[in-house]
Amino acid sequence: VFPAESHPRLSIMTPTRLLLGSVASSMVGFSLGALQGGQMAQLRFRAEHAHKMPDTTAGWYLYHKSKNYHAMQGGIREGFRMGFKTGIWSLVALSLESTVDRYRGSSDMFSTVIATLTVAGAFSLWHRFSLSTAARTAKYGLVFGLAYGGVQDLVGLARGRPIGYVEMI
Repeated sequence: VFPAESHPRLSIMTPTRLLLGSVASSMVGFSLGALQGGQMAQLRFRAEHAHKMPDTTAGWYLYHKSKNYHAMQGGIREGFRMGFKTGIWSLVALSLESTVDRYRGSSDMFSTVIATLTVAGAFSLWHRFSLSTAARTAKYGLVFGLAYGGVQDLVGLARGRPIGYVEMI
């Protein structure tokens, strides 16, 4: 499926890089989703039970116990949801980056920028963003592509990988 690479990005072969990148972004997505989901579930619990606040010490103990249980359950649910989404979008971006590398015949920052801009556009279309929000998403995709691609090129240059635009200079 993947041709042999003489100089892989970050010195990691493409299938391994796709797996590691997707798993890492899924873990970050799970963490962020769990934090946000736990907070939202906690606030929802407080709003739903605001009319019947406890009066006794035992009642407050059970109230907080239930609130923490709901917060944990909401956090885990939202964490898995967000982790799955971020894992899929990063898998698409990394796969597209590898595909652009193969078709261009060179792996450098420009392939990363093309991949991140394409994924930002697809993300905007998927979520039906307005034109101004889609432009902002594209700007973030461009900045991320330049930064991530630049770091990859610096690491590759330090390890002796040929970088097309550097060799032209």
